[in-house]
Amino acid sequence: MAWDPVTPGLRAQLRGLRIASRRASALRGGGQHRSRDRGAGLEFSQYRGYEPGDEPRRIDWKLYARSDRFFVREAERDSPLAVWLVLDASASMAQADEVRPDWSRLDAGKALAACIAEVALRQGDRVGLLALREDAIAFVPAASGSRQRERLLFELQRLDATGGVPAESRLRPVWERIGADDLVVVLGDFLDPATVELATRLAGARREVLAIQLLTVAERDFPFADGRRFRDPETGEELPGDGRALRAGFLSRFAEAQRTLDARLDQAGIRHVRFVLDEPLTAPLRALFADTPGAGGA
Repeated sequence: MAWDPVTPGLRAQLRGLRIASRRASALRGGGQHRSRDRGAGLEFSQYRGYEPGDEPRRIDWKLYARSDRFFVREAERDSPLAVWLVLDASASMAQADEVRPDWSRLDAGKALAACIAEVALRQGDRVGLLALREDAIAFVPAASGSRQRERLLFELQRLDATGGVPAESRLRPVWERIGADDLVVVLGDFLDPATVELATRLAGARREVLAIQLLTVAERDFPFADGRRFRDPETGEELPGDGRALRAGFLSRFAEAQRTLDARLDQAGIRHVRFVLDEPLTAPLRALFADTPGAGGA
């Protein structure tokens, strides 16, 4: 059976979400991602005379009854948006909690990426994937349709976490593929400064960037009360210590690091939310994509 983290129940919950570009709305005068092409869109623009080849369903029959002439309702057509999923696949993303060792940050990132793709493809948009790790950059060109969903799921399934974030010199595909009107969703733990730098540089290059930070329960709560060795998954460095004695200091330093991250993302104009591994997958998605005016999260 093919791997698919979007269960029927989860898919039903995603139906209330809508991915829209705020930048495109501002530039193009409102709407989801509106083009100036005329056609059978969602928002009425004007009437024009019927022409051979027009769809009968677009004829305004009430106006015909008054004028005895055929007119069609013309609207501004919503143009497809390109949504890029940029997923951190460095070694720190393999981190999981002791109570659920089979649910890592990367597992959650892949599931969230699949959910975002589900919403975007359902509304006719194009979706692409860039998964970042030191030894390689997994790449799926942006496209739409059911076949694209299969391609994305295949690439996500085979992805594992290893090494660090690629050096800047290896990130050329990111800059070459992501266009000025594209929407970028960066998913990662944002513990490596390189990921933060990539997100802020994309935003500085006039891309619309959203960020979902993935955290373990241990990072949020630091529930350790015994002696243990804390290990950095990317460097292998180990630090022995007593959990109870370290807790207050860790939580204080971690909160300060989060405030610094928030300030940097805010300054770059990046909408961002946090996801902790014990939360439902829909929590960060609703914060960013709830289908209500002005919905968002930070």
